[in-house]
Amino acid sequence: MNRTTIDVDGTAISYLTAGSGRPVLLLHGTYWSRVWQPVVDLLAARGLQPVAVDLPGCGRSGGELDLGAAAVPALARWVERFAGALGIDGPLDVAGHDIGGAVAQHLAVHGERGVGRLALVNSVSYDSWPVPGVARFRDPEVVAAMTTEELVAMRRTALEQAIHRPMGDAERDEYLSPWRDLRVGRSWMALAGAADSRYTQELLDGLRASPAPKLLVWGEDDTFQPITYAERLAAELPRTTLVRVPEAGHIPMENAPEQVAAALAAFFGASADAGAGTGDGASAGAAAA
Repeated sequence: MNRTTIDVDGTAISYLTAGSGRPVLLLHGTYWSRVWQPVVDLLAARGLQPVAVDLPGCGRSGGELDLGAAAVPALARWVERFAGALGIDGPLDVAGHDIGGAVAQHLAVHGERGVGRLALVNSVSYDSWPVPGVARFRDPEVVAAMTTEELVAMRRTALEQAIHRPMGDAERDEYLSPWRDLRVGRSWMALAGAADSRYTQELLDGLRASPAPKLLVWGEDDTFQPITYAERLAAELPRTTLVRVPEAGHIPMENAPEQVAAALAAFFGASADAGAGTGDGASAGAAAA
């Protein structure tokens, strides 16, 4: 696994990647590419080329988001430009986590390239977002008053709930490190402030009409995006399979990396022996078109 950068719109954009197979874009939401790190090498070993990007102003990328650039449609257009900079042709294969899932859904419905296969991992959907801890960043006074120390402390609380397992000090500090940069903190608050469930609500008809195969991979113990939303998506969307990840929270890549990687690799067509729904405790259910 390597972290590298590429210029997009004059900004140095950081991403994690490995392998040389079929490219799959991995999109983060209110975290950063670190959420995908546990599965990057596993996906490459199964024949994919995962590309876990840090959105502008997020993680290790340069730039800074404002409310306009942080809105789902704008982020989706940016992802297409990022894919173009990488030389990825044709419809995109994309997996989105958290708000990155809303971006992936928008790409599937409105993207100029279209989406060949769409995977959502503990994604926002319907009216599941913004959660209360994020919604308050719509208030400019809250944004103006927030200090870096307060933001890092808030992200620490959210991370410890989301990761659903004990963390060592070094791992926790690595996860939190981007938000110690005021520029990244401002970008995060813009992403939070731009969160709006109308984006996912407006995409539902298009997703119902979409012929693209869809995979839902969900930590069953997620308190931010409960699995009931995934069950509803699986029941309503055509060509959709739900893979449950037991004893996993909002970031199932951290709790069951082998199971998540196997499900994603099988779905994106990289390995015949890595079937979606394999692994201890996995279960899958498909919704009829």
